[in-house]
Amino acid sequence: GRLGASRTCASGCLEEENPEFWRSRAQRTLQSALDRKLNTNVAKNILFFLGDGMGITTITAARILKGQLENKTGEETVMTMDTFPNVGLAKTYSVDFQIADSAATATAYLCGVKTNLNTIGVSAAARNGVCKTQKGNEVTSILKWAKDAGKSVGIVTTTRVQHATPATSYAHSASRKWYSDADMPAAAKRDGCTDISSQLLKNTDVDVIIGGGRKYMTPWGVKDPEYPKDYASRGKRRDGRNLIDEWQSLKTGKVAHYVWNRTDFNAVDPETTDYLMALFEPGDLRFEAERDPNMDPSIAETTEKAIRILQKNPKGFFLLVEGGRIDQAHHAGRASMALHETVAFDHAIAKGLELTAEHDTLTVVMADHSHPVTFNGYPFRGQSILGKSPLWATDVLPYTTLMYGNGPGHKITNGTRPDIQAKDYVQLAAVPTKSATHSGEDVAVLARGPMAHLFQGVNEQSYVAHAMAYAACVGADVRHCRGLPEDPAVQSTVAVGGGAAAVGGGALAVLLGALLALEAPV
Repeated sequence: GRLGASRTCASGCLEEENPEFWRSRAQRTLQSALDRKLNTNVAKNILFFLGDGMGITTITAARILKGQLENKTGEETVMTMDTFPNVGLAKTYSVDFQIADSAATATAYLCGVKTNLNTIGVSAAARNGVCKTQKGNEVTSILKWAKDAGKSVGIVTTTRVQHATPATSYAHSASRKWYSDADMPAAAKRDGCTDISSQLLKNTDVDVIIGGGRKYMTPWGVKDPEYPKDYASRGKRRDGRNLIDEWQSLKTGKVAHYVWNRTDFNAVDPETTDYLMALFEPGDLRFEAERDPNMDPSIAETTEKAIRILQKNPKGFFLLVEGGRIDQAHHAGRASMALHETVAFDHAIAKGLELTAEHDTLTVVMADHSHPVTFNGYPFRGQSILGKSPLWATDVLPYTTLMYGNGPGHKITNGTRPDIQAKDYVQLAAVPTKSATHSGEDVAVLARGPMAHLFQGVNEQSYVAHAMAYAACVGADVRHCRGLPEDPAVQSTVAVGGGAAAVGGGALAVLLGALLALEAPV
């Protein structure tokens, strides 16, 4: 999708001038809705697709791009996620901030408890970066509930596997930044906290782990197998542990594969594999548009491998699939990259539906938060979503259909905007920031399969974990498979203890600290 490329509707949309076109289409949609029957089965499997930063503007723009990549006008395109019959909205604020990050939101939709910015797998009684407040305030995730119920579990991401979204499924940390022990302050280690990578091995027995993050698993200075000459890619750990080797030794007696490239990944036979750890990059994976298909598989391919391994379990599975770099592209003001990541994510959703059955698999697609990207102007039908408005601004300069409220694309020089550049264009931002922030509007929650009708209306984001758990009879509320209509005792997702602390006199310092932490892209 280059800037300015378009396929307008001037010649190809004559049928749309006929009112019968719209009437018949609406009647088909209406009949489909009338014919729909509630699926009240127990969900054997849960497929949970999380588009990080995939707000509704991003979904709309990616839909258009997907169609335009197929040489269509784009607006009428139906993405796979568009076919989900049940749609609701989730409120994304955290306990301490109006606009949240990926750590606080993940704790809400995976653990069912809202919390503070930058913290994962802990309640809001914990404080960002303060190890001592972590103890007794841990909350467990639906991945653990599913494992405890005998299901197989997995995580697939395009980021490092220690990043906020996947980490919240297995770790408890007062800071989302504690990827390895080298990232932790001395006080946190002294007070008994452990890094996220080490918790990946210790907390929950995760069957399939796919993403990036090799450097947080190996000792300081150990050369990366793919980039041996790159110092930034070398091992980070200061405790001398090689967690990849430890993971393999923990799986003695099982068929467990560790792979870091496509060749070895392709050689993994799902039918004979019990465990898979695939770490394709030292840190996050490459953007889909820059991915080397000879070295790294796509998110659709990793999703397929994960499902084929997990679905051998007769009790079913829980799989978290994160399109994690939609968010990172938006932080960089690179709308094109964000949209291509979203299209790739939609392909993974299609693969998930292809490999599972709707009668026993609950599939949920949602975002954790949105971004300050706007879809504006009056572009003609079929005009490139990455192009510019046909109307120029009052400064007699063009502007793009997509732009940002803040971010690195702020380009006012001597009171004027520069003309639009094409290659690797960073969209204009109204306010200069090193990295675009998140935005705080509600996000879409889309569902299909058993009990998908629970995902409707406007709800707290923390509701999502409880609704998924109810559908699958995992966690404390198992009424759905026992036929019990009465309310259960209030479900607690606190792992240890659970005391609640009021925000004390140091609250302002905590809030300021969290804000400073957000200077870096999250």
